[in-house]
Amino acid sequence: MKLNILWLNWKDIRHPQAGGAENYTHQIAKRLVAKGHQITLFTSWSKGLPKQEEIDGIQIIRQGKIIGIHNTVYQHAKKYVIKNQEDHDIIIDEINTRPFMTPKYAKNKPITAIIHQLAREYWYYKTPLPIAIIGRYILEPYWLKQYREVPTITVSQSTKQDLQQLGFKKIYIVLNGLNYKPLEKIPEKDSEFTALFLGRITPTKNPEHAIKAFLKYRKMTGKGRLIVIGKGEQLSKLKQKYRQPYIQFTGYLPEKEKREWLTKAHILLAPGIREGWGQAVIEANAHATPAIGYDVSGLRDSIKHEETGILVPPGDVKALAKAITNLLIDDRLREKLSRNSLKWSRQFSWDKSAEEFERVIKNVTEQEY
Repeated sequence: MKLNILWLNWKDIRHPQAGGAENYTHQIAKRLVAKGHQITLFTSWSKGLPKQEEIDGIQIIRQGKIIGIHNTVYQHAKKYVIKNQEDHDIIIDEINTRPFMTPKYAKNKPITAIIHQLAREYWYYKTPLPIAIIGRYILEPYWLKQYREVPTITVSQSTKQDLQQLGFKKIYIVLNGLNYKPLEKIPEKDSEFTALFLGRITPTKNPEHAIKAFLKYRKMTGKGRLIVIGKGEQLSKLKQKYRQPYIQFTGYLPEKEKREWLTKAHILLAPGIREGWGQAVIEANAHATPAIGYDVSGLRDSIKHEETGILVPPGDVKALAKAITNLLIDDRLREKLSRNSLKWSRQFSWDKSAEEFERVIKNVTEQEY
């Protein structure tokens, strides 16, 4: 059965603020297209992007904007769904904090929701008070209440548990994948002890925690360097604030250069406040680079504590620094984590994820739940 799918997401892969959720959408969607399904992705417009475009066989329609907390893509999506829903077999409602609320107006079409993670703490980083409190305790629970009976795909056991606590009945885990095969063996790492931060340079990812922890570690040992890879609103400020010769900010890097650093590095630092999964962790693992991260939703799924990496208490920069030091001085532990992380990464594949995703949406369409 080949499906005509209408997929709603607030950003697409070319949006300047695209992140892990948009990569997940694109990797799954292009593989579904390759299997013969039709996909229309309705998303927001951003300056410099065409209103309509085809990427990897995905038909993209861009309407509405994302400007701070004012996201007009949702009202445009509602109009589009009401007018065009009969042309599609299923609607995928991808929820990034604010849902498209399709259960209220897509009356005769099967719906599948995607929720990578709950916003929760994000409200305090992305919105001012008192909106943050209203969003955290009133808006998000109210919005998600509308989806309790909707089949929902998520990416980790942590988010599944969060959704179960909210009363969700039909939850299916479809894991993130990898664009490439992990290395065959542990590569020769850089002669200088090298730590990486990889992700958006934004407060919710806590890049400054990685920097502060590295500086504490460096004060104790006098060794090593930190490479900060990524772009975001904090990049300029952090580059000005931390001008030490052993801290390098690369900005955005093409895939080839990013993989070169992942191969050289000894550890990845992942101090985010919350993740859906932790894609950077598995990408690092595929290069035999273990991760040290905060013990938070998502990261506790992608990092297997003391097997593929180290988890430390959330927000504890001292513990982060101590873990870095332990990996520097304990060659046996570092080698064990490198070996295990490489083995762990081999089970992740976008092809496998797309197969499982297809199975779920076909079952939803056939109303077999």
